[in-house]
Amino acid sequence: MWLAEFIGTFALVFVGVGAIAAGLEALAVALAFACAVAVMIAAVGPISAAHFNPAVTLAFWAMRRTRLAEVPLYWSAQLAAGVVAVSALSLWGGADRLEGVAYGATRLAPGLSPWAGVGVEAVLTFFLVFVIASIVIRKHAMDGLYIGLTVGAGALAGGSLTGASMNPARSFGPALVSGEWGAHWVYWVGPCLGAVAAALSAQYLWTRRTDPLAEVGRATSRGHPLERGEQV
Repeated sequence: MWLAEFIGTFALVFVGVGAIAAGLEALAVALAFACAVAVMIAAVGPISAAHFNPAVTLAFWAMRRTRLAEVPLYWSAQLAAGVVAVSALSLWGGADRLEGVAYGATRLAPGLSPWAGVGVEAVLTFFLVFVIASIVIRKHAMDGLYIGLTVGAGALAGGSLTGASMNPARSFGPALVSGEWGAHWVYWVGPCLGAVAAALSAQYLWTRRTDPLAEVGRATSRGHPLERGEQV
């Protein structure tokens, strides 16, 4: 489990920050993050449930699908992967290019207050974890495509505001390597709040829903009221 989380998170940070360092446009960067998440979910989802994100691990714990004792293991793997990924990029991809983008560190847009940043990160992470939690609760296979698309959409929507981290591990690695810790707490508080709110919301909705197709099926199995001799 630890190794699966490390590999998945490493790929996410390595590919995403590498795309930023390469100077790609916002759409291409969002696509890089989305693809990395999607393929890694397909690769190791059955092993670790493919959290790749401390906020997602917290959401799984809130839904009672991860034991509290496992949370430190997930977090240590994810945070270590973020640091190693940025360090590897610096070693192999050229420190100069990475220094030009602060090693991919997530920053608040000029004029955006830290609490506004918390709000942006919370909302973006809510969308991401709501999709993940709904898939998990419905007991479907971890569909990397939908989760990856949600990551990409979030990156496009919030990239210019907060960097659209949605993931403390994605922000922690660049912050540690670059030494840029300005408003770093935003990238923990926002995603964790949004993740827990999304997990509880999805659990509430999916455990209390009425399946309209099931109701139709039951009505059909009983027959039409006229066929049963009832008044209509």
